Amino acid sequence: MTLPNNTKIAYGGDYNPEQWPQEVWARDYELFDLAGIDTVTLGVFDWALNQPALDRYDFDLLDRIVARAGAEGRQICLATGTGALPPWLAKLHPEVNRTDFEGRRHRYGQRHNACPSSPVFQRLSAELARRVARRYAGSEAVIAWHIGNEYGGACYCELCGAAFRDWLKKRYASLERLNEAWYTTFWSHRFTDWDEIEPPSALTEHWRGPDHTAFQGITLDYRRFMSEAMLANFIAEKEAIRESSPDLPITTNFMGMYQPIDYHRWAEHLDFASWDNYPPDDTSQARMALTHDLMRGLKGGQPFWVMEQTPSTTACRDVNPLKRPGVLGLWSWQSVAHGADAVLYFQMRASKGASEKYHGAVIGHGGRSDTRVFTETARLGEQFARLGGASLGARTPARTALIFDWDSWWALEMSDGPSRLLRYGQTMITVYSALWELGVDVDVVPVTADLDGYDVVVAPLLHMVKGDLAQRLEAVAARGGSVVTTLLSGRVDEDDNAFLADVPGPLAPLLGVRVDEWDAREADVVNPVRLGTSDDSVVSDSRLVFELVIPQGAEVVGVYEQDFYAGTPAVTRNTFGEGEGWYIGAMLDKPGLSWVIREVLKRHDIETRYADVPDLESAERVTPDGTRLLFLLNHRAEALEVEAQHSGTDLLTGTHVEKGERIRFEPCGVKVLRRTP
Repeated sequence: MTLPNNTKIAYGGDYNPEQWPQEVWARDYELFDLAGIDTVTLGVFDWALNQPALDRYDFDLLDRIVARAGAEGRQICLATGTGALPPWLAKLHPEVNRTDFEGRRHRYGQRHNACPSSPVFQRLSAELARRVARRYAGSEAVIAWHIGNEYGGACYCELCGAAFRDWLKKRYASLERLNEAWYTTFWSHRFTDWDEIEPPSALTEHWRGPDHTAFQGITLDYRRFMSEAMLANFIAEKEAIRESSPDLPITTNFMGMYQPIDYHRWAEHLDFASWDNYPPDDTSQARMALTHDLMRGLKGGQPFWVMEQTPSTTACRDVNPLKRPGVLGLWSWQSVAHGADAVLYFQMRASKGASEKYHGAVIGHGGRSDTRVFTETARLGEQFARLGGASLGARTPARTALIFDWDSWWALEMSDGPSRLLRYGQTMITVYSALWELGVDVDVVPVTADLDGYDVVVAPLLHMVKGDLAQRLEAVAARGGSVVTTLLSGRVDEDDNAFLADVPGPLAPLLGVRVDEWDAREADVVNPVRLGTSDDSVVSDSRLVFELVIPQGAEVVGVYEQDFYAGTPAVTRNTFGEGEGWYIGAMLDKPGLSWVIREVLKRHDIETRYADVPDLESAERVTPDGTRLLFLLNHRAEALEVEAQHSGTDLLTGTHVEKGERIRFEPCGVKVLRRTP
């Protein structure tokens, strides 16, 4: 089962007509027509409306909403409505409310407010999903189901404690194996009964927050458990839907690089991936590209949906900057360039009250069609109509893979040492940026991915090495590929216990190095690393952690220039089989990483596009019939003119471009070239 069968990029967003009288609905659909809106997400937070009491369901309002959307010719992504508890449920069954990290049982309020281990929540949320699906599965307008909303958070109640112990019994089978995995001989922690085990919280193993724990193995397993507990809630609703809707695809909206949930463990249970794109600022182009590629990689390269993005501004942050003119369209096109087959907004009409009344919307409180935001929304709708179905189902022809691993993320950032200043997500963005700025297509993949189709595999901060990953990375190099990894890789096993071997553990044969010592410093301490030969060298600033690398057959490519280890290796390259294993032992800045990446790419003749044109992004997709679509995006607020590197026809204007011809981009301008040989 794949994406809904559209004839063009689905365009629209989260619509909440239950908040408005029906005369407002009429005006909304007039405006939707003007903007080219063809898809609406309905009912995300309708539990209290659809089930006003334990023994009473009332779908009258949702019936009218769904019927109206269908009559207006809109496609519907219909939610189960279980994104937040209704007040009556929390009052009737207080145990459905979460207990937080500090051990406080919450009362009713907010959202993300349900204990995932509560049998009452599990039963009633699945039953609501069952009834929604049974009622609306026959509607021709409904093209997909949307379960829950932005799953996240954690609970530490007694129900979760009991469920955690059951999860551990299945995972480890015996207390002997559990004690071994958690290294409980340390600090007299050896468990002799399953009931002695507590959820790791501020009341048990933690201090100074969730990342500071005496026993990383316990917290690592609790994060795995909590991610899977919420997944079990999703699966229960999915199974309930399948009773009456066996064919329509089912999804939920992820949140990109969101640490609490391992989306790789969820991916197989979604029919298509979707996510909510809310970057922290307006200089996050590389971050967004990375996250689009991460979401595309969840389903093996299958296109995904952008389920939410703001058309103008968010409201949940201390400071909420406005999208500058042209950025709404530019960032939407970026998502399509990286694999989106749907571009949806939150929200279609601005809420009248509560916490999202100032959140951006396609239609503001005044219901006008002449605002800048609405005008830009309508312009993008026209462009999507012009493109039609040209990009639907297209795949990214990447020869480079970037490994992203939630277990390594969790383990690294709660490790006591070497440095809490080194952050997994930011490091991934920095490494990815070096590829992105060179115009290289990248697949972001899990550690379990098949690596046979890639010439280059980049694995930053591969802290935890599980299963046969080391052997599969060796196979990439043995057949002629290149593997690049960094400091703090190959340190721990699946239980977060150090390998009883020289660092980098099972990666050592591939990389040809040994690391005995490492030096961690404050963020303002810089140790320059000289890369390359004296005739063609580059100096890169490195910060935070500096590993003292001892070659064990590897060639030295970069050396430190300061401190007592000046002149010793910081970057190495090792011949392995027909290929190479690169090790970056220091946290290089982006120019330094870019130098290394360029050296690696040279060996494989991987195409780089507009590598020396800052802020011009390129990405390619190949359609099922073999048509190559090249997306070019100008991230500058001013016009840009470059020499075309490829011939093709711009599908947005019909203009033909010849290779070598000068082409001009307007500020935030976009071109979609159907390439010609």
